[in-house]
Amino acid sequence: MLDTKKRNLNGGSHAKSEAIKKKVKHASPPTNDEASPKPSPTPAPTREPEAIGETNGAVPKSFHELGIIDSLCDACTALGYKAPTPIQNEAIPLALQGRDLIGLAETGSGKTAAFALPILQALMEKPQPFFGLVMAPTRELAYQISQAFDALGALISVRTAVIVGGFDMVPQSIALGKKPHIVVATPGRLLDHLENTKGFSLRSLKYLVMDEADRLLDLDFGAIIDKILKVLPRERRTFLFSATQTSKVQALERASLSNPLRVSISTNKYQTVSTLLQSYVFFPHKMKDHCLVYIMNEFASKSAIVFTRTVNETQRLTILLRALGFGTTPLHGQLSQSARLGALGRFRARSRNILVATDVAARGLDIPSVDLVLNFDLPENSETYIHRVGRTARAGQSGHAISMVTQYDIGIWQRIEAALGKKLGEYETEKEEIMVLGERVEDAQKMAVREMKDLHEKRGTRGATLRGRRVGRGGGGKRGRDEMDREEG
Repeated sequence: MLDTKKRNLNGGSHAKSEAIKKKVKHASPPTNDEASPKPSPTPAPTREPEAIGETNGAVPKSFHELGIIDSLCDACTALGYKAPTPIQNEAIPLALQGRDLIGLAETGSGKTAAFALPILQALMEKPQPFFGLVMAPTRELAYQISQAFDALGALISVRTAVIVGGFDMVPQSIALGKKPHIVVATPGRLLDHLENTKGFSLRSLKYLVMDEADRLLDLDFGAIIDKILKVLPRERRTFLFSATQTSKVQALERASLSNPLRVSISTNKYQTVSTLLQSYVFFPHKMKDHCLVYIMNEFASKSAIVFTRTVNETQRLTILLRALGFGTTPLHGQLSQSARLGALGRFRARSRNILVATDVAARGLDIPSVDLVLNFDLPENSETYIHRVGRTARAGQSGHAISMVTQYDIGIWQRIEAALGKKLGEYETEKEEIMVLGERVEDAQKMAVREMKDLHEKRGTRGATLRGRRVGRGGGGKRGRDEMDREEG
């Protein structure tokens, strides 16, 4: 690991947090918009979704007080869920009443358990195959949701099946033939199975969940979702969860939900949690790599996600940081599914403490204890910024988000600050220390250029062969391939 001067980087989290706060010239003020939840009578069919409001007052001390049965409460305790989050506090009692729900909440708010617990409790009362369907925008999120159902439903031996693009359809057809209780799927591959897998039907489905609905629609899954909705039973409960409320999401609400209640935890779609400390560094573009290495050295031994804009830059920075002794793994949409899951596994297990990723990692993924999000490349829009920085400071923990701003990024950064409604402080750096890193960083840059050139040459020579083999070797046909392309975002 690079050391430009001696520091205690493995000290207690409180001491480290205080040290970082001192380096930020203007700390962002905490925000906490709250309102009182009051159950309302069932709205008339022609009314808009009834808003229940935001959390206010005393939060229940346990899931039992929300109406969750003892066996599922025990599962929550075993998983370390100490108390319901605001979205769980609001959504679970209403879901247990059998109402359709629209849940609007910031990323990292505990939405998965908010819909998984009521579904599992209903499943225990009347068990049947194909009881619930959850649609998610990405393969990684689908696997994560499935793992949550498996963990929460372990005591009742719940069976789940994950149906996503990037894998052969035959093993998935076999999994569906075993009649799982819960199916978690990306829309494109699910429609493939509904149209082509003999004997597979969701006509008896009781619960439908559309998670990250705004992202589903941003990825142009709208037409596919419409086809899926046409083959689902009308008599079902539907939960729609989204981080933002858009016109597309509103249209989906009207098409798929019946007399829903709206639970909104955040009234500002650009709001970040109060435990997140945000700042920026301003450097000339030619010094970006040097500044990156300096910050990674500042957070040595901490876990970090470095966001880039392109696959090429993700690979280049991975090589550069590895050459300088950092434990780094890449994540982007051009990796195979097994490679993507492997990268997430290594990062979660801390065998690699730096994940360099495109925006495929910006939403939905639940990676506990991420200490730092570093925006190496600023996102094109403010909403993506919110989702990126939401990878840290989750579940009440603290976290840091640092954005690298060059002379070419000033306009983008000003739009992000305008969306947040506040000016963010500058993270203080020691410019002399950054300059000392110059020679070693430049050597690593040269190594990265050579390896990237070799990588592109290898891809070029085998590209035609791979394209010829693509159909029928796990892509699952055109819809599966299109789905993989959309997931990259």
